Amino acid sequence: MKRILIANRGEIALRVMATAGRLGIETVAVYSDADACSPHVQAASLAYALGGLSSAQSYLDVGKLLEAARATGADAVHPGYGFLSEDAGFAQAVQDAGLTWIGPPPVAIRQLGSKAAAKQLARVHGVPCLPGYEGEDQSDARFAAEAAAIGYPVMVKAVAGGGGRGMRLVEGAAQLQAALAGARSEALAGFGNGELLVERALMHPRHVEVQVFADAHGQVIHLGERDCSVQRRHQKIIEEAPSPAVDADLRERMGACAVALARAAGYVGAGTVEFLLEGQEFFLMEMNTRLQVEHPVTEALTGLDLVEWQIRVARGEDLPLTQQQVRFSGHAIEVRLCAEDESFQPHTGVVRHFLAPEASAFSRSALRFDHALRVGSEVSPYYDAMLGKLIVHAPTREQAIDQLLHALHRLQLLGLPTNRAFLMECLRDPVFRQGRALISYLAGNAERLQQLLREREALAHRRWGALCALGQAPGPLACGFAQPRRLRHRGEVRDLVLQPKGSQRWTLAQADGETLRLQVDGLLARGWRASLDGVGETVHGVPVDAPDGGQRWHLQAAGVDWWAEDVSYLPPEGADAAAAATELRAPFNGRLVQVAVEPGQALEAGAVALVIESMKLEHSLSVRAAAVVEAVLVGPGQQVAPGQVLLRLAPVQGGAA
Repeated sequence: MKRILIANRGEIALRVMATAGRLGIETVAVYSDADACSPHVQAASLAYALGGLSSAQSYLDVGKLLEAARATGADAVHPGYGFLSEDAGFAQAVQDAGLTWIGPPPVAIRQLGSKAAAKQLARVHGVPCLPGYEGEDQSDARFAAEAAAIGYPVMVKAVAGGGGRGMRLVEGAAQLQAALAGARSEALAGFGNGELLVERALMHPRHVEVQVFADAHGQVIHLGERDCSVQRRHQKIIEEAPSPAVDADLRERMGACAVALARAAGYVGAGTVEFLLEGQEFFLMEMNTRLQVEHPVTEALTGLDLVEWQIRVARGEDLPLTQQQVRFSGHAIEVRLCAEDESFQPHTGVVRHFLAPEASAFSRSALRFDHALRVGSEVSPYYDAMLGKLIVHAPTREQAIDQLLHALHRLQLLGLPTNRAFLMECLRDPVFRQGRALISYLAGNAERLQQLLREREALAHRRWGALCALGQAPGPLACGFAQPRRLRHRGEVRDLVLQPKGSQRWTLAQADGETLRLQVDGLLARGWRASLDGVGETVHGVPVDAPDGGQRWHLQAAGVDWWAEDVSYLPPEGADAAAAATELRAPFNGRLVQVAVEPGQALEAGAVALVIESMKLEHSLSVRAAAVVEAVLVGPGQQVAPGQVLLRLAPVQGGAA
């Protein structure tokens, strides 16, 4: 194996390149038009343009990928994760082209990649499974009958794929038809396969998965478990190992089941067997026939390079270790940094300021940051919202949490919304710190965590928001007189008065009468070193274009991110609010997959009007108040941009439809 084509992008492409380079293997990057300037393109030995913007036009086009391998002289293909990594047809096509496939055999991918087939195999080999139905009859009537027989609540899942797409919790029969329709649509869009299964839902489980590895000579071992219970939209955002809920005996039982399933399927390479754990009972969810996003957690705990193992196994080598030789040390936690707000809505944008935390600052832990970020990176709507992963390994779980908090605090990333501050709220939360977070953790605690985050934002804005009125060159104001300012944060406008008091010094009079002394002690490339009543703080900030022509800033201070606008020179608000009540706008980039309304239709408050697909997930847009649809300005399949007007609405007199 001399040259590996990596059929992926971003941080996982860079991750594979790092190991390949250490082993003396050249790499080939492939890229879409949207990724032409991405770091993974520049880091590879060779690069090949696939063309197109969407995944279907580039990273999912098997013909283009095989042509890239031929044109660049690659003799092996690594699929990364996502895209075609669990596509048996792609694996077969790679092998048929005479290339080495760095992954499991196509037959194993096909059997285990289907949740239905995996469960059937698991039952034969004694792996616990939840009661459910995964038959060929995919009619709504059959699912209704099976769900009634199983007993509600049930979970509807896509047979193919994963990542939370095509998954719905159904708590009663009245919800089933809508859940089936939504899951089918999402599964078709994400995996090209709309087949579903239904199974009994556990209401208070953990998500615990076991990393397995197998070689072509029949040797299969496991490398311990990862707890991935902190999820939103059925997608993981925090992963750790070992699980706070798994002891040595349970680990041995779960590991034995995972190994049995892999061995039964004739598995080769890296795979993950995912379980639902409730108390001491565990049940198979699925098997992911690829390297996981969270593999660094296992690497930190074991000291092993799983990509190196993948390459060695693909070469036909034996597994480097036996089960008895595997050693675990300390505790590791990973958080997924995503381009989304604290309400889990995805966002696009441009990275205008970025500074990664330095590993040298973590003397008692090992910090790792897998990412493909740099200043100028554009986050598009075509791919997943994940920007990178921060991983900390420390002697104890408590130390790992604290060090990860410190790393997130030091991370500077401005220009678009991210979940950085929300991840910090999760890590600070007593429920998580005590190891009590279940899959339902965010469903029950997100609103509380979001409120805490908003309170931190409000305090930071009150203290440091005036810096956006001063800008990056805060010399004396145009005159020595008091200058009224109006700042907007989360839609709320706050009045204040800045009074110059000498070079780089002002008094800051709040509307409630509180007066503070503000001083700019120095300018940074992207921000300020300032003090308030003698207490210093570093505040990072970048200007971003505002839709209404105001001066908008993305600010960061004391571990908090917020957006503020100087609207001092804009007309007083009122007209904008009235317009908002008669319009439904797109909150982010995406593709319209459903228009559920028509002109003249009366809608109740909260009614779903449109469904947008963005970053591989579907999002329902609802009207806030009762209204009548005056005009539908978009159609299914259309790309929409943030702020674009999708519907025009007429308020209903009296507030009822």
